[in-house]
Amino acid sequence: MLRELARCYQAFESYASTHIHQQGLTIAQFDILVTLGNDQGMTPKELVEKTLITKGTLTGVVDRLQLKGLVKRTPSTLDGRSQIITLTKKGQNLFEKVFPEHLAYMGQAFAHLQSTEISHIGEALSNLRHAFQTQKPTGEKS
Repeated sequence: MLRELARCYQAFESYASTHIHQQGLTIAQFDILVTLGNDQGMTPKELVEKTLITKGTLTGVVDRLQLKGLVKRTPSTLDGRSQIITLTKKGQNLFEKVFPEHLAYMGQAFAHLQSTEISHIGEALSNLRHAFQTQKPTGEKS
């Protein structure tokens, strides 16, 4: 089962990345663009929590998005040590163009599935994630 789960993720990522790369973005850049697309801005910590990007990778990805003119950093008004990352107008325009296109593109892969199948898959994946999240690693004390 785990091998099939890994192969499914690899196939999903390969399919999704084809369209994302056509937009001139990496998967990590797209993840940030989409996460910020419906938000007024986030701290780096919030972005790490809401994306699939690690803390160590985030700075470089945001730097590259900033070089493309898609995001900007502004000092936080609540905490002078922190920054708020927001989409620029160019970034917002790209989000509004690319996100619906990507949803339609991804929808093609799911078109042959019935809505009940999609619901069952989602429930099974949620149960599997929950099983891993609630299981203590071997050797860890309560």
